[in-house]
Amino acid sequence: MTTESLMEQQVDASAELREQVEAARAASPALGWATTEQKNAVMHTGAALLRERSGTIVSANAEDVAEASGHLSDAMIDRLALTPDRVEALAASLEDLALLEDPVGETIDCTTTESGLEIERVRVPLGVIASVYESRPNVTIDIGAICLKSGNASVLRGGREAIRSNRILAEVLRDALAANDLPADAIQLVRSIDRALVGELLAMNDLIDLMVPRGGQALINRVRREASMAVVAGGVGICHTYIDAAADLEMALAVVDNAKRRRVSICNALDVMLVHEAVAPQFLSELGRRWAGDGPTPVELRADDRAQALLADSSANVHPAGPDDFDTEFLSLTAAVGVVDDADAALAHIAEHGSGHSEAVITSDEALGQRFLREVDAAAVYVNASTQFTDGGQFGLGAEVGISTGKLHARGPMGLRELTSYKWVIRGDGHIRPV
Repeated sequence: MTTESLMEQQVDASAELREQVEAARAASPALGWATTEQKNAVMHTGAALLRERSGTIVSANAEDVAEASGHLSDAMIDRLALTPDRVEALAASLEDLALLEDPVGETIDCTTTESGLEIERVRVPLGVIASVYESRPNVTIDIGAICLKSGNASVLRGGREAIRSNRILAEVLRDALAANDLPADAIQLVRSIDRALVGELLAMNDLIDLMVPRGGQALINRVRREASMAVVAGGVGICHTYIDAAADLEMALAVVDNAKRRRVSICNALDVMLVHEAVAPQFLSELGRRWAGDGPTPVELRADDRAQALLADSSANVHPAGPDDFDTEFLSLTAAVGVVDDADAALAHIAEHGSGHSEAVITSDEALGQRFLREVDAAAVYVNASTQFTDGGQFGLGAEVGISTGKLHARGPMGLRELTSYKWVIRGDGHIRPV
């Protein structure tokens, strides 16, 4: 292909992208004014279409997986894969979203001034929300649907590895909108897989109100660096669990096992264990046996010197921790483990190495539990529970756009309310402001 042909393709893709985002902006008012009944009808129609087209979706996804196999990790392939059960889960999530209260139009607070002026704050959609994400085609449904229910148009740019799956899933939502007399253009999937277009998308602050990146640290760093609109970043989580001297060790083993092995490729999976020196010999011995041979999912442990010594005689797969292992989101059957002197050391470690996502302590010491909840600076902080609960559905929010590890304007799972702003509504009776 000649240089001129490549340039023409780039121009065409850029023009198409601009047209798509402009179409989303043009459609957003109609979605913002849509009734709750209309939006819920879209959810039910979308669920029915997912079930009806499940075979086609799974077949297209199998092509994506086959093409990606060999150059993506097992964890990324797991994120990419769609099965009939996962498609059914997507359909059920749309039905669950229809049951949730619509935040648009909600009065947050109201007051009447001494002069009789009535002032309210009322929830309104943000407008157009764009998301750049990797691998997980379910995100196309999750983000598109929650944006729709909160009255926002969406522009979705998934990874090239999931392009076939994403195209069919986006069409499901577009067809569901059209079937309920709402503009299909309120859902836009960027059709080109040209990576250069991500930079162009990040420059469209005249059309896009919020950018939500979901993926690895490199993607999120790029979006934060280049985006010209507001960004709420979600996805990267270096999640710790601290096993205290006062921990019930059977509970600790069960919680840690769930936090690591339930599903390894999600951002709320355990990455780092910190174990109080008083219980480390017994806990690590039992954990080493469990993770060495219990079922088909052994876990590789990256251990500091003290933990390595305690695990030396176990059958666990143990390696010395490298300089980056306590700052890594593994997304695989790998975990870092360190032995600490006390709770102070654990809290200091989390403060230094945490990503602000999800942190947990296992302890029967109520005072320590309260201290952990108070002092740990993260979106979700747990006492005696698995970090894998950090999820919009588990928190009662329905589907989520992502999990924000920042503090403005949303933190933790971003549900419907996190995708709204508000406006001041003022009612008077000929009121004028005195000079």
